[in-house]
Amino acid sequence: MSSTSPVLADVPLFPLHTVLFPDGLLPLKIFEARYLDMARACLRENAPFGVCMLKSGAEVAREDEPSVPETIGCLAQIEECDVETVGMLLIRARGTRRFRLLSHRVESDGLLVGMAEALGDDQPLEGDQQLAKFGACSEVLERIIATIRERDADGLPFAEPFRLDDPSWVSNRLAEVLPIALRARQKLMELQDAGARIDAVHHYMQQHQLL
Repeated sequence: MSSTSPVLADVPLFPLHTVLFPDGLLPLKIFEARYLDMARACLRENAPFGVCMLKSGAEVAREDEPSVPETIGCLAQIEECDVETVGMLLIRARGTRRFRLLSHRVESDGLLVGMAEALGDDQPLEGDQQLAKFGACSEVLERIIATIRERDADGLPFAEPFRLDDPSWVSNRLAEVLPIALRARQKLMELQDAGARIDAVHHYMQQHQLL
């Protein structure tokens, strides 16, 4: 663990069959008591919770099948909250920064709580080849955004501002929207090198004739 990396203690964890990226949007319908309490505490304290993809186990608590999270996850900050019915919250959270779980425990109500190391930003792009691939990826994402806007102006899965000149933002958004297998998407989120993620999504789009 790097001595310069902040350690986050007692981070409430939400293990899901999904992968959250930095700046990604996460709509959730919360009804389990442990997560209702977690969401209320996060709102009250303006604190984030951690989203980890499930390595094994179920999203809904089961005594015979504990939830085991992946080690690398992403912090989420609640931006919107609404009450649909009694005992159910609709929230929209946004990914902020990645973290590495150092340890986790299960509270009496079944909530996972972790100690985590905050991870740094992506390494920047290097070299003309990576810059060229980034340019192609940015153009594809711009077309995707325009297509979704034409179909449903309010249905964009990305939050503005659109940072089409930012390799991390572009590669994260493509990793979210392309039909990539969940495990592969997790590996893309774990990368701390914008160029490596650009390479991966560019290769995927070439293979599937999206470029």
